[in-house]
Amino acid sequence: MRFGWLTLAHSPSADADYAAIDDLLVEACRAEDVGFDGVWLTEHNFTGEAVYCDPIPFASALAARTSRVRIGFAVIQLALRHPIRLAVQLALLDNLSRGRLDVGVGRGSLYNEYEFVGYGLRSDDSRERSGEVLEILTRAWTEEPFAYHGKYYQMSLPALRPRVYQRPHPPIWRSVVTPASFAECGRLGVPIMTSRIPLGSLPARFALYEEGLVAGGHSQETRERLLRDVAVWRHVYLAESQAQAEDELSAALLHTRRHMLHARSAHNPEDYRVDPAVLNPFNDPRVSEDEAIRFSMDTALCGTGDRVAEQMAALRDVGVHHVLCQMSFGYLAHDRVLASMQRFGERVVPALGNGARR
Repeated sequence: MRFGWLTLAHSPSADADYAAIDDLLVEACRAEDVGFDGVWLTEHNFTGEAVYCDPIPFASALAARTSRVRIGFAVIQLALRHPIRLAVQLALLDNLSRGRLDVGVGRGSLYNEYEFVGYGLRSDDSRERSGEVLEILTRAWTEEPFAYHGKYYQMSLPALRPRVYQRPHPPIWRSVVTPASFAECGRLGVPIMTSRIPLGSLPARFALYEEGLVAGGHSQETRERLLRDVAVWRHVYLAESQAQAEDELSAALLHTRRHMLHARSAHNPEDYRVDPAVLNPFNDPRVSEDEAIRFSMDTALCGTGDRVAEQMAALRDVGVHHVLCQMSFGYLAHDRVLASMQRFGERVVPALGNGARR
């Protein structure tokens, strides 16, 4: 199995930002030391929901401090970015990391409308806008000269420099949730990452992706590679005992949920309504705290090293070979995050990893 270390670490206040960013950089670098294959960075703006706000400069600092681990985004919010500026920044980062870059993309937050408003936008056209950004991004990396005339962007340039290190360009991952998106991304033959889908539902989603790969005419070698690469997100926390791990993780998740719901209530425009189809109990303010935390704990990999290794093996047994482990939480003390990571490296990586890391 492959293991990605993922962070969605909050900073509780502006005064705490510096310490939170410094702690997170230490944790991200430690991920390489304990045996993770990749470090995956999220993006959120304005309320401390992601401590660094912009993951690209943070990734540059990480690239300078690591040598093996791949650096990915889960995800870049395309609708908030100018496509050529984004293409240049990522091309530079691909060179700085010597080809260790993975680019996960999405249209933008489904819950935090205040992030769009902060950039002078609304989310109504985010799907169409992000589609243009993605097309420009991939074409600008591969075409010289490059010109584009769309609804939102019109541009021409002799060449994009620096060129990307990976050819034809860094892997571009799509974030998928609905069954239809699994099938469509299979047809397109693109790598995917998915959220905290329950264990019992994963085989059906993988089957839809495989059906799409077949329908898209992709070779057996490509199909097998992409199925192995599917990245499944899980909360992961290890402690000395099962009870300690469950208590500490559930407390961190509770504070995280309160932070996120408060920000949305305080800053989203009054006319904004979240699509009920994308809500789960953790993100639904109508759901009680107890029910929301139970929902999250049901899919978490949590406990002693042996117990988490067993839970990880259960994922492997239904076809999961790549797990994005969210181990960094803004309301979990830095020393606890590091201790959890160390236990993961000592027990889970040797038992289930690919054996080529340390």
